[in-house]
Amino acid sequence: MLRHLMYKIKSTGPITVAEYMKEVLTNPAKGYYVCRDMLGEKGDFITSPEISQIFGELLGIWFISEWIATGKSVAFQLVELGPGRGTLMGDILRVFSQLGSVLKNCDISVHLVEMSQKLSEVQAVTLTEEKVPLERDAGAPVYMKGVTKSGVPVSWYRDLQDVPKGYSFYLAHEFFDVLPVHKFQKTPQGWREVLIDIEPQVSDKLRFVLAPCATPAEAFIQHDETRDHVEVCPDAGVVIQELSQRIALTGGAVLIADYGHDGTKTDTFRGFCGHKLHDVLTAPGTADLTADVDFSYLRRMAQGKVASLGPINQHTFLQNMGIDVRLKVLLGKSDEPSTRQQLLQGYDMLMNPKKMGERFNFFALLPHQRLHGGRHHMNECQSKPSTSPVAGFSELAWR
Repeated sequence: MLRHLMYKIKSTGPITVAEYMKEVLTNPAKGYYVCRDMLGEKGDFITSPEISQIFGELLGIWFISEWIATGKSVAFQLVELGPGRGTLMGDILRVFSQLGSVLKNCDISVHLVEMSQKLSEVQAVTLTEEKVPLERDAGAPVYMKGVTKSGVPVSWYRDLQDVPKGYSFYLAHEFFDVLPVHKFQKTPQGWREVLIDIEPQVSDKLRFVLAPCATPAEAFIQHDETRDHVEVCPDAGVVIQELSQRIALTGGAVLIADYGHDGTKTDTFRGFCGHKLHDVLTAPGTADLTADVDFSYLRRMAQGKVASLGPINQHTFLQNMGIDVRLKVLLGKSDEPSTRQQLLQGYDMLMNPKKMGERFNFFALLPHQRLHGGRHHMNECQSKPSTSPVAGFSELAWR
């Protein structure tokens, strides 16, 4: 990967941080996400669903709560962007099975947007146990199809654009933080993009440099920007616009959970290798690269087509969703000391403000009529939704 990047820089000059991230993470031959399973204890980082089953269960409850609040449609698609190992979707589907009596007349299908062939195979094992043989067609927009353990049809796509439009709930957990960002620094001459070049004294080392003049990506910076260093993610803007359009037209909701801030942070670009921070320019392709999500940018990119809620921190969201009630139930069911300890450790990791409780945020996109009654045009086939509070963003009423 380093050789490939050096060659690129020598032939065309310094590259943007966005181009660097794209190459390092998703290059078809050597990309970090394409060639390895990087999750879990043996990998480079661990995610909330791998820490505790409660996380996915509460997200399952969130989708059911929204489905009920918007009039219990006869069918919905559950779409996950970047589904990791499929653990989160597995936990959500388990809740759907347990609440089968509530969902019994609803036709549910699962749609996974995953560009890594390796990860899609891991997801298939997690979700289907291959009880029914998978259909594969590498060249088609739907490159894999199967049936989950609980009998729900599941399809795999490389691109959100290929997922059928229709009443859908979208989930993006730790998806936006790995999309490529452009970095900018304020200088006396105005904004200058941060680029990556070869260190002149050391032939196999990379370094950051400032562009000598304005670059095209500068158009993404707000005119009233007060920070002196910003990161902008145009790819995130494209995804948000697509999701907003879909939600505005056909209803449903988007739930985003990620590291992030509301337009306040500056330099958040970092690498992770073996659960430790790693220099982003050293040994590219061997570590995960990430940048905190700027939720103020996501809100702006929704362009008023839909309503947005949040960001609120994970501690508050999960507390509102009833994590304490669920923990009590699970502890009550378990006599095994090691299971109880695992549940308590998982709870601490998710909720402790010093761990994930405040670093992680939840953000939702919903049709305007979900929050403001029938003021906006409704699809004829949908009954008028209630304007009940949105679970997680206010306390869930346990009835």
